[in-house]
Amino acid sequence: MPDFLQALLLGVIEGITEFLPISSTGHLLIAERWLGHRSDLFNIAIQAGAILAVVAIYRERLWQLGMSFLGRGDVDVHGQPARDYAFKLGAAFGVTAVLGVIVKKAGFELPDEVTPIAWALILGAGWMVLAEVLAAKRAAAIGERARITWTVALLVGVAQVVAGVFPGTSRSAATIFVALLAGTTSRAAATEFAFLVGIPTMFAATAYELMDVARSGEAAGEDWTSLAIAFVASALTAFAAVKWLLRYIQTHRFTAFAVYRLVLGVLLLALVPTGS
Repeated sequence: MPDFLQALLLGVIEGITEFLPISSTGHLLIAERWLGHRSDLFNIAIQAGAILAVVAIYRERLWQLGMSFLGRGDVDVHGQPARDYAFKLGAAFGVTAVLGVIVKKAGFELPDEVTPIAWALILGAGWMVLAEVLAAKRAAAIGERARITWTVALLVGVAQVVAGVFPGTSRSAATIFVALLAGTTSRAAATEFAFLVGIPTMFAATAYELMDVARSGEAAGEDWTSLAIAFVASALTAFAAVKWLLRYIQTHRFTAFAVYRLVLGVLLLALVPTGS
């Protein structure tokens, strides 16, 4: 397969899986076994493309949050002032940053074996179904709650780190369902908060990784054409995927994603012993 086509496919996989609750890291690790391992800079580029897509989608909300600190209006965001909502985003990111540094200093490295990814996909499927059921019961009892509490914000920060430690968990799935279990019964509100927290988190992680690449001199041998193709593919695909997801969750639960994760996890466990 031509190199540019491999890069295109990896960009598309990243764009589809980064914000859908099915694990981008897990899918990319599996895809690289088929398409070949790529440089750290390549992986940074396709992740950056996905981040920019979400920034574009939430540009109006980000503008509202920014303006709330400049005294140019403090609009209501899911039942709370925009400035309060922004502080909670900052708190969630702060928890992620502190715990992320601790994990990094401890020398933790992501495993690249398929088996733990498969189990994370399967266990995550059960977690998603349980969260949906509990959130539905709470919504029936107390009505829909879109407001983000401080408890939700802090737990979402913890969930981001947990998802980073266990590939296959899915950052978006972990954060969305922690928000649903911690008190936000609105799927739309939980999803928006999870995606907005992901913006500074992923930008910070990307900047950290770029510093490592710059120090190592790895960029000198990079195939910039393939990298550019993958970056654009990731950005466009992520934009379409997130737009679709935001429409989908208005009338559907996340059950279909849980089924997908379960089936994929079982298939991987079945194939691993054969060496496939």
